[in-house]
Amino acid sequence: MTASEVQRGPSLSEPAHTHTTSRGGAFAPGRALRAGVKVLPEHARGHNRSLVLQTLFHRGAMSRADLSRETGLTRVTISDLVAELIGDGFVVEKGMREGSRPGKPAMLVDVDRAGHRIIGLDLSGSDVFIGAVLTLDGDIVARAETPHPAAASEVLAAVISLAERLMAEAKAPVLGVGVGTPGVIDDRGIVLTAPNMGWAGFDLEGVLSEALGLEVLVANDANAAVLAEYTFGGSGDDVLLVKVGSGVGSGLLAGGQPMRGSRFAAGEIGHVTVGTDGGPLCACGKVGCLEAWLSVPALTARADAAAPGERDTVLRDAGERLGIALAPVVGALDLSEIVLSGPPELLGGVLAQATAEALRTRTLAPFHEGVRVRMTEQGQDIVLRGAAVMVLSATLGVS
Repeated sequence: MTASEVQRGPSLSEPAHTHTTSRGGAFAPGRALRAGVKVLPEHARGHNRSLVLQTLFHRGAMSRADLSRETGLTRVTISDLVAELIGDGFVVEKGMREGSRPGKPAMLVDVDRAGHRIIGLDLSGSDVFIGAVLTLDGDIVARAETPHPAAASEVLAAVISLAERLMAEAKAPVLGVGVGTPGVIDDRGIVLTAPNMGWAGFDLEGVLSEALGLEVLVANDANAAVLAEYTFGGSGDDVLLVKVGSGVGSGLLAGGQPMRGSRFAAGEIGHVTVGTDGGPLCACGKVGCLEAWLSVPALTARADAAAPGERDTVLRDAGERLGIALAPVVGALDLSEIVLSGPPELLGGVLAQATAEALRTRTLAPFHEGVRVRMTEQGQDIVLRGAAVMVLSATLGVS
């Protein structure tokens, strides 16, 4: 490594390494998701290896000379790193570049996108757990599901069985298993609390890793979902994803870095009280919680009970409540985008527009007038694809 390959300016406090352990993973403190610049000598090789993979992952096949120009690394360093990555099975040569340039055509290299698979599990459903086998590009090649057990004592066995069924369908080496689950999850994959699952202080990541013999990453389902939006949905570095289902939660990226909070409960917005005019009774015992206004069961019931022509009024009111809850977050963190994940017939259109209007009227113009509120295009697979990003980030430094 040459002096020119030492980062100038602030370095990442925890650079991305290939083959890191799952402890810390995609939600490790102080770690940006994407390698974008060079780093200090003591971390250089692991970081630059991730930088090469990151560049190929997002830009596609290119020559070694192209990689050198894109990353700022010397051709000697690129040649060494590419040879290592080919040997490890993560990069492949794709053939000579076609074209009319003088001289010998350049050999193109790319991430071996078909060479490995990822298992993604989404445990957020109230009725079923779903899982999938995914490519490194987030494409789903096999699916499976299992009923959510009625007894909490049977949940873990059901999750392990689902993962094993998917592993048998992988048809390629499995890079790791990503799990999105309800609850408050720390940065070591320990479920601090998940009442619906019967877990408290439970090392889900460690137990699954031992049972499956694979690297396992566990995160809150909304935190997983925002990673999918970041990697596959084209969102920017400052985005809040609101996931609406049987409850309401959110995942947040600020400056391209996941925000977890001092007690790992960042994004737990469902029991924020919105408004001072009362409202529906929440399951937690309070009146007027966001979840009581916005959860799919509660919102569906109010919309279905509305008088003819009043459905939009119900949805508009729920959207305004969401905007009230999010305005302080947008103002404090200067977010550029709010992404909604859930049934589009409820959240899209009138509700999203009302949320955007509430944000505009409750934040500082002109800085926040351009905050965008939109539905995700990831559909119901968003947690599965986010689980795949967790594995990519932890094992290859790619997101």
